[in-house]
Amino acid sequence: MKAHYEQLAPLPEASFRVFLYEGAEFDAPWHYHPEYELTIILESQGMRYVGNSMENFEAGDLVLLGANLPHCWKNTPEMDVKAKSIVVQWPEQLLGEKWLEAPELKSVKKLLQQAGQGIRFPQSVAARVKENLQDMLEQSPFKRMISFLEILEYLAGVPDASLLCEQGFEYPLNYEDNQRINTVYNFIRENYQERITLAQVASLVHMSEEAFSRFFSKIMRKPLFTFLNEYRINMASKMLIETDMQVAEISYACGYESPPFFFRQFKKFGSMTPSAYRKRFQLVSVNSATARGV
Repeated sequence: MKAHYEQLAPLPEASFRVFLYEGAEFDAPWHYHPEYELTIILESQGMRYVGNSMENFEAGDLVLLGANLPHCWKNTPEMDVKAKSIVVQWPEQLLGEKWLEAPELKSVKKLLQQAGQGIRFPQSVAARVKENLQDMLEQSPFKRMISFLEILEYLAGVPDASLLCEQGFEYPLNYEDNQRINTVYNFIRENYQERITLAQVASLVHMSEEAFSRFFSKIMRKPLFTFLNEYRINMASKMLIETDMQVAEISYACGYESPPFFFRQFKKFGSMTPSAYRKRFQLVSVNSATARGV
């Protein structure tokens, strides 16, 4: 499929860019660009889409993306928190055509190769690099480059980072397909609490049900209703953590017509029951507070 191509303007006095994004929401569509990208979320929460990966994000989300990997961040609907992030974007030939062949950068080269699948780093890692990224916003070009290389070296040594997309995941890129996928994303984001049919979604992009099913599965490597279930389970997970709602209430709030079906779907995607998920999170929270002496 083809995502929206974003052309990044060259900078007059720097070989890469680092900037602070602030806005009411993350409003960029699903898009791609030939530059690598490192993004840390400072404020806001919602859903992050990278290739065919879909996960919740919140403050402290740190993700590294390879060249031409489609992505976007979408805020939780009706959220009051402002969207804020620091973004670093750089070309493959940052320091020349063969800069990654230097033996000192062997680990960084491996990191950037893995970035083709998207990499999510633990919150503890994000906390360590957050201040460095904030400092880069004010540094001179030379100091900014040194700081950036140090960040890459540190990230290359993180043992518990997570790859977001399956190995070999690729997108053939096209504007019309990208617009269709963005339409589907936005519709599900705004209507996941309601009953959604294949006919409904297909009509939004002016396709027959059969043609749309083939189109969506080819691009996302999963059927529409698997994607919809994943979105609903992600939203249910947030509610289990952030609210005191009963599990049955959450099932209806996420668009499931019966709690038993919700239980089966949650266990399928989350490998445990909703109640067990909530208890595990509460236990982790208690243990973390105890470790901090709270």
